[in-house]
Amino acid sequence: MARVLVAAQLPAGAYPALPPGANSRDVTFQVCDSGLGNYTPIVENKTLILIQNVAVGAKTVTFTSVVDDKNRTGDITAYSVGASEIAMFGPFKAAGWSHGIGAGNGIWIDGEDANIKIAVITLP
Repeated sequence: MARVLVAAQLPAGAYPALPPGANSRDVTFQVCDSGLGNYTPIVENKTLILIQNVAVGAKTVTFTSVVDDKNRTGDITAYSVGASEIAMFGPFKAAGWSHGIGAGNGIWIDGEDANIKIAVITLP
């Protein structure tokens, strides 16, 4: 079964169009798919991931690594995000995090349940 894509959002940058329209700079969070898992492609050193927990209690998220050119891995396993908190991860490099080519490539994100929401930001 294929993982579910979380599309990246782009910031306006240093010189945005002014004035920004209502809601045009809002960050959109996507509910995680705890059954299939999620992924997002990595833009080298520019992929930033925000995890929001909308539950009453703490929930976890895991980022699964891959073997890099130095033959090491380093999963971020069951990171606990407190109730109503937002955690920030990255920016990530492809080496050590990108899971191959094609559908499902990029960094794998696994949230505990649908109370975990994901936003991906590609930095300029």
